[in-house]
Amino acid sequence: MPFDHVRQWLLSAREVIGAAVVSPEFYLQLGLIVLCALAAWASRALFRARFDVSSMAMGWPGRLRRFVRVLVGSAPIAVFAALVSLLGILIRGTALGGPAWLLLATAQLALAWLAIRLVTSAIRDPLLVSLVSLLAWCVAVLGIVGQLQTVSAALDSVAIVLGDLRLSPLLVIKLVLLLALALWASKLLSQFLESRITRSSDLTPSMQVLLIKLTHVVLMVLAVVLVLSAVGINLSALAIFSGAVGVGVGLGLQKIVSNFISGVILLVDKSVKPGDLVSVGDSTGRISAMNTRYISIAAGDGRAILIPNEDLVTQKVVNWTYSDTNALVKVKFGATYDADPRHVCQLAVGVAAAAAQVSDSKPPVCLLTEFGDSGMLFALSFWIADPSGMDATRSEVMAALWEAFRRENIRMPFPVRDIRMAAPPAATEAPAGGSR
Repeated sequence: MPFDHVRQWLLSAREVIGAAVVSPEFYLQLGLIVLCALAAWASRALFRARFDVSSMAMGWPGRLRRFVRVLVGSAPIAVFAALVSLLGILIRGTALGGPAWLLLATAQLALAWLAIRLVTSAIRDPLLVSLVSLLAWCVAVLGIVGQLQTVSAALDSVAIVLGDLRLSPLLVIKLVLLLALALWASKLLSQFLESRITRSSDLTPSMQVLLIKLTHVVLMVLAVVLVLSAVGINLSALAIFSGAVGVGVGLGLQKIVSNFISGVILLVDKSVKPGDLVSVGDSTGRISAMNTRYISIAAGDGRAILIPNEDLVTQKVVNWTYSDTNALVKVKFGATYDADPRHVCQLAVGVAAAAAQVSDSKPPVCLLTEFGDSGMLFALSFWIADPSGMDATRSEVMAALWEAFRRENIRMPFPVRDIRMAAPPAATEAPAGGSR
């Protein structure tokens, strides 16, 4: 019975541990462990003096900085595990102390602790941290008691065969763990490369985004391929899954694939790039981010408008900063017929030129456009360097123009309507001699 087997194993383990505790080798190994702990504690000050994490990881992504901080902080644990492992190997290989089971068990526990600290440094979910910690401690304990191979063989004894693919619980556990670790490492590496790419002044913003996206995809695919090869899965055995993915793309994933391809096209042809001021339909704002499926537009009022990449390829897009960051602003106004039109134009040009946002390279222009019913109509046009300040600059110029007109006694026309009230008709008198 399995229960009897476990009971016999526990009894034998108790006897072995009891005999080992009273032996001199146990206290020798315990003393060496204490010395290794003191040496590791002394090395902490050395690592803090040699590695300044704040300056070394400046500009790196947040997760990568946190991982480096935990790595440097866990250096004494790594030193302790290395020293204990080295002493255990030396003692086991000589006749000095006999079996070094305490040293090796302590080294395995220290390595498990180090692995848990490094892996959980990039995990925010408390439940996932608890699961990873529990699994790591179980593997460490099974390795210490010598039952790791037995449990592995038991998990591998049950399997499902799908063609050339043999799926067992052990294979699934290995695949999930290695895939999570590889994707986590690829994400850290891609974030590090992203920080380096964004600092490069030789690359345009659209080329930076394209390189970042390609780096993410390549590292993710490489991580998946390496994990599948590491666990012994033949990639040709996944042909049925690739066919299923093709069917899924044909049935329900057309928009996702279309947006992805459209995003690549936008990055290659450079029609839009981060920082451009664009108008798509009724939405206007600056492009704050270009993602695989959509672009994010900052509307200026706190909103973030997400527009699918396919819409930017198939619809009309107004890019205010495509070839030139300057934008033309027009202000229409009027003046009564008792004003001098040339003086009005000179006054309007001077008001526009005095505005701080108006460009000096292209002087303002004012034209008389029409003789209206109530007065003369003018059009004042000027250039500004930042299209996002178009409305504010127009408002400032119109307010200054109103103040200038009041100083110069120039009136703006407004409709005048005269209402004439006709007198009521006189009452008709009754004929004389009529009936009463």
